[in-house]
Amino acid sequence: MDQYDSLVERLSRSLAKTASRRSVLRRIGTILLGAATLPLLPVARGQAGVKEQGDSTTCEYWRYCAIDGFLCACCGGSVTSCPPGTEPAPITWVGTCRNATDAKEYIISYNDCCGKSSCGRCLCNRNEGDRPLYRPNLANDYNWCVGSKSNIPYHCTVSRIVGVADKK
Repeated sequence: MDQYDSLVERLSRSLAKTASRRSVLRRIGTILLGAATLPLLPVARGQAGVKEQGDSTTCEYWRYCAIDGFLCACCGGSVTSCPPGTEPAPITWVGTCRNATDAKEYIISYNDCCGKSSCGRCLCNRNEGDRPLYRPNLANDYNWCVGSKSNIPYHCTVSRIVGVADKK
């Protein structure tokens, strides 16, 4: 225990010789503030355990209530993942869709997959809750691939669950 005490004493004395109390407090405050902001970073928070029913290759599938485009589930991908050779656009639009299986409303993020020419299969244009183009986060008529690395036009669209919608 004496070794531990002498080590702490030496470190404390060397810190006191090289740093002021204000700078130590500033560093501690910076570390605490940085740690407090970590939960605010964007994280993909998919809903595990959502009971789903239906055919994801048809336009009537519950997640597609606000979609406008070709379904990636018909183009070599899935409901939530882009087909090989494509990349998801960095920007999305959102919609709120009701899952009949559990009677809950879910916030759905629609991502265009870019990098190949248009898929051409399973076109779905359901526009429920679509807003005018001056509300881009709720409009589905934009070319969302503009911000992608490939900058090649649209291929298909995926729909990911972001969370449960608030009933307010």
